[in-house]
Amino acid sequence: MTCPINTQRRTLLALLGSSALLAACGKSGGDAAAPAASSDSAAPSATPAASAAPAASGSPVRVASKIDGEGALLGHMLVMLLEHHGIPVTARIQMGATKVVREALLAGEIDLYPEYTGNGAFMVGDEKNPAWRNLEQGYELVRRLDAANGLVWLKPAPANNTWAIALRRDLADREKVHSLADLKAALDKGMPFKIAAGAEFVERSDALPAFEATYGFKLKQDNILAFPGNDTAVFIKAAAEQTSGVNAATVYATDGAVSAVGLEVLADPQGAQPVYAPAPVIRKAVLDAYPKIPGILEPVFATLDTQTLQKLNGAVGVEGREASAVVSEYLKSKGFL
Repeated sequence: MTCPINTQRRTLLALLGSSALLAACGKSGGDAAAPAASSDSAAPSATPAASAAPAASGSPVRVASKIDGEGALLGHMLVMLLEHHGIPVTARIQMGATKVVREALLAGEIDLYPEYTGNGAFMVGDEKNPAWRNLEQGYELVRRLDAANGLVWLKPAPANNTWAIALRRDLADREKVHSLADLKAALDKGMPFKIAAGAEFVERSDALPAFEATYGFKLKQDNILAFPGNDTAVFIKAAAEQTSGVNAATVYATDGAVSAVGLEVLADPQGAQPVYAPAPVIRKAVLDAYPKIPGILEPVFATLDTQTLQKLNGAVGVEGREASAVVSEYLKSKGFL
């Protein structure tokens, strides 16, 4: 039987039915840190002369971000922090999709934007390297390889915006299931489980089959409620409303609605999926002109774990607040502004 939900949650679930929320949460068109990277998300290497063009001290730092909601949050964060420390900025928040922003950086048309470590696999042409499934190793790999393009990856946030499985929090707490390893043990004990997911997630070798192979469980057909498309808002809503017995959902780990509707993202300690940790990427020439930038940005990114980005995304995508206001409030609460 479906549990009753209060008026506030009903309003939220109604919002989840719209595609606008999906875009606001940073997953419009599969952009941002979407694990299902396509050829559109990759960009060719630039000649060193373009991205390594010298920057004069005192020139504005041209800060851009991707077009999605999480891109707007992180972009505003970069702008506010630099301005607070007296560094002149030209802002191009929500400039475009991954390919657009990446190529602008390589061409020297912008200087700084937030990217995701996992996307480095497609940007530097080393997609099968297992390092991408480890935060530190993936970061070191992309940092080293992208240096040839005159780019510097600053230290990433601990957040991981990748494919994930979210379980209803009431069930997770009752059964003590907080990771995919816990899920395997609970399934072995007969815990009822039914996940809302898209056909792509079920069928792709790097999606559900990768989780199953890594953790040693195998879902049956009656464990899955499959939907066409890949709208995580639909899956989240199904789990929140327990549609057809659903108690879990396929999500992106930093989806803003996950915690708001009472779901918990299960940890992936064995690295079944690549790690998509957000990190500022800057032209080395600009970093040479403003060497204090890492000391300004890295302490802030260190506070951005997955749960924090969920809340910030939720404030924009679920509550309808302006990204700049959400960022300003967060930075002030942490003493960065």
